[in-house]
Amino acid sequence: MKLRNLIGVAIFGFCGGICRYLLSKWFNNSGIILANLLGCFLLAFLTYYVIERGLFAEWITVGIGTGFIGAFTTFSTFASTTAKLATQQFSSAITYFVISAGGGLLMASLGFWLARQIGRRNRH
Repeated sequence: MKLRNLIGVAIFGFCGGICRYLLSKWFNNSGIILANLLGCFLLAFLTYYVIERGLFAEWITVGIGTGFIGAFTTFSTFASTTAKLATQQFSSAITYFVISAGGGLLMASLGFWLARQIGRRNRH
């Protein structure tokens, strides 16, 4: 375990947590959905474009992937928000769940696809 990787995760995690908090304050539950969907896209894109090509130092890629995106998108926030909505209005909970889970898969697929497209263009 490298100390600089741990520091990278801590610094980027701090920033990711703050960004998620701000989005949730500005947009309520929609901010959490936005953070989760954006995080799905970013992690897929970064994994398949930036990290695989070694474009940044290891501590930065670990910091962004594990730290920033890990703190920016949390399953616990997704689960607790779904449970909270279910006690208030079940249809809202189902809608939130479907948008988050289905949208997350779509955004991750889009990030993967875009990373591959850009990677192919840069090779030619």
